[in-house]
Amino acid sequence: MTDTLPLLQEFYDERLGLMTRHLASARLVAQYDANNAYQYVINRDETQIAWLAAAIAELGGVPGEGGRGGGGPTEARGETAAQAIAADARDAQAFVERWTPRVQAMKHARHARMLNVILGETLEQKRFFDQALAGRADLLGRRGAQIGPAQGAVLPSRWIE
Repeated sequence: MTDTLPLLQEFYDERLGLMTRHLASARLVAQYDANNAYQYVINRDETQIAWLAAAIAELGGVPGEGGRGGGGPTEARGETAAQAIAADARDAQAFVERWTPRVQAMKHARHARMLNVILGETLEQKRFFDQALAGRADLLGRRGAQIGPAQGAVLPSRWIE
């Protein structure tokens, strides 16, 4: 179990990097349905980060500042919304490909299952990103016919910190 803590800390760092990137991308994505999908993704990211922090603390470790690992860029610099979404889809796929063999080799069953859930949710996030790139509006469900399609865009000012 001595190798579990460093693995969780590295996974945490990369996952936090992806979440930071999702926050930056969400600021660029104004289309209502795609932005709502990003809000869902960020909510799941926060939950996963909390799970990882608890697991690290349980093993006597301290979660790092994160966001600097191999999880890809943490900012969307000069990108269009479509470029940011495409980058997030690529980063999600790369994260799953990089971590799946390592998680499958873990001996600590409970932590391995947690990481497998996170990997599965990361693939779900990739599906959202791919669907947003394809122009799908039903990313989180379908609206009733009486409501009609979403109109307008999300204002960037709500992201002012």
